[in-house]
Amino acid sequence: MTTQLPVNALTVDVEDYFQVSAFAPHIARSEWTSRECRIERNMDRLLDLFERHAVKATFFTLGWIAERYPRIVRDLVDAGHEVASHGYGHERAHDQTPEAFLADIRLAKMILEDLSGQEVRGYRAPSFSIGSRNPWAFDALERAGYRYSSSVYPVRHDHYGTPDAPRFAHCIGGIVEIPPTTVRFQGRNWPASGGGYFRLLPYTLSRALLRRVNTVDGQSGVFYMHPWEIDAGQPRVPGVGVKSRFRHYLNLARTETRLARLLADFSWGRMDRVFARQLAQPETLQGVQFNDGSAQRSAESGTLGRSQPKPC
Repeated sequence: MTTQLPVNALTVDVEDYFQVSAFAPHIARSEWTSRECRIERNMDRLLDLFERHAVKATFFTLGWIAERYPRIVRDLVDAGHEVASHGYGHERAHDQTPEAFLADIRLAKMILEDLSGQEVRGYRAPSFSIGSRNPWAFDALERAGYRYSSSVYPVRHDHYGTPDAPRFAHCIGGIVEIPPTTVRFQGRNWPASGGGYFRLLPYTLSRALLRRVNTVDGQSGVFYMHPWEIDAGQPRVPGVGVKSRFRHYLNLARTETRLARLLADFSWGRMDRVFARQLAQPETLQGVQFNDGSAQRSAESGTLGRSQPKPC
């Protein structure tokens, strides 16, 4: 008898190539409006690919993008995808004050809800920039009316990550945190959920890692990507360091083909549907508290100023 594998969550961070955090030292925000914007054509390609494979996804969308290209949001709704928030201006959460962060996520939510006509329940921080440095962010998300987040990446990385955070869905205050997928190996969490890792690793290894999470852990995976990752013709940004250049431009011409294989090899769905049970019954999830730079189990977690959010 064949065991049916869990459905995985397919997610896209809707931002353009010039908004990537690694390029921030080289492209001023004041230059964004003068840059060649390629987001619409890349989104059209992704939506066509998803339609051919009959999959639905969650699109964590920048308010800045939605404001200027409202057709993108309307197309997502018409195709049955979930519209979620990536904040307004792609500023790392830990680089903002609590007040500025709250204003940013409220503005993005308002713009996306006005354009989509639907409640926006999910949020993903730019560059996975929520963790032990800014646990107050979960209180802000709750206050802004979000229900879940996918912002804490339980890996060790030079730009982000909280390596000792839980690998699967858990509660932080009143927010359900659903992390990008990792594999546990030799006492360490290893990325297994897309982005640059999907372009770097051989496809057979990426497939094996996700299948391990489905079979050994018995959990749904969370895969993420960006529209610019299928765009080999995007402009090259001058002055970028060797490491950032390698990470950004590696295997762009191969990503769409690899993605098509991934869509065919696994079952996929929207975050709000794949994790519907966890969102409906958050009290069944482990609670986590960030304390002294580490993630610890708790019924309550996170602060904004001196406030303490209620448990899920």
